[in-house]
Amino acid sequence: MSNLQYPSKLTLARLETPLQPLTRVTNALRDECDSDQVPNIWIKRDDLTGCAESGNKIRKLEYTLARALDNNCDTVITCGGIQSNHCRATALLCARLGVRCILVLRGNQPEQYQANTLLDKMVGANVVFVPLAEYVADLDQILESQAKNVAEAGGKAWIIPTGASDGHGVWGYVECARELKSDFSSLNIEPGAIVLATGSGGTQAGLTAGSKIHDLNIPIYGVNVCDDAAWFVRKVTQDLNDWHAEYADACNIDLDISALDIQVIDGYVGPGYAKATDDIFSGIQLLASQEGVILDPVYTGKAWYAMLDQIRCGRFRHVDDLVFVHTGGIYGNFAFSENYNHLF
Repeated sequence: MSNLQYPSKLTLARLETPLQPLTRVTNALRDECDSDQVPNIWIKRDDLTGCAESGNKIRKLEYTLARALDNNCDTVITCGGIQSNHCRATALLCARLGVRCILVLRGNQPEQYQANTLLDKMVGANVVFVPLAEYVADLDQILESQAKNVAEAGGKAWIIPTGASDGHGVWGYVECARELKSDFSSLNIEPGAIVLATGSGGTQAGLTAGSKIHDLNIPIYGVNVCDDAAWFVRKVTQDLNDWHAEYADACNIDLDISALDIQVIDGYVGPGYAKATDDIFSGIQLLASQEGVILDPVYTGKAWYAMLDQIRCGRFRHVDDLVFVHTGGIYGNFAFSENYNHLF
């Protein structure tokens, strides 16, 4: 789609991120399984988009925070779980931009701050803890109430939804698809599939649209870390429809959203969101020990385990090269340290 025009964005992430082969893991799987069913595994290192602000969220926030500043907002309000990677990235970037940040976090205030929440507090975010039942029932009202308080104090707030997954944030991974096309060309590979964790839908939405727009035409498989496949198909479709409605004319988007194939690999949520079984921690340890790459047990660890399981089941038998998108989240590990003890 040569006439596509990207909207304005901030330059916050360290791009382009590397696409690296996971040769040792690939060989280990071939020793374990029928070698014909194991593709060459590659990893897109979006955990390297920054340091403390790293991960997939920063790509989306480059566009979302640009909108906030374009609208002369001096405060950003967003939300997520207590160990939200998105909230951590937003808080750090707001500090960098000199913008006030209010985080509405799901759960009770902990006795001791750790991992992502510790970083939230270190950079000066105003953290509001909301009990689970109230958060689920009244989130929109809570966010609007915070924005009203900002206005009454003479400020102007911009509300960013969970994960920066909306019609603005989609652009971050439409652009990443363009970057992946360049990666594939320089490495002379033609991957048959891309796998990633999907937790709020925006990253999968951007890659799904971007694959079509930039002529990759590769299936994008999101591994849901909460809810179910039907929920994510609806959410990804909603984000894409919002993106198209907002930008189709201004940015020359010539794309039929209804024709896009939104694929979700379900069945790996386990005990629930932010709850992982020993298999997940073992899978994380495998990649760490074989390749020196660290995942997390909430998002990437579940997606990684799902991909390995699907490889073992022969799902990607006819794929020569398979790409796993590392969406970050390393700091969340420090909230799960006791779960790793049995591995050492």
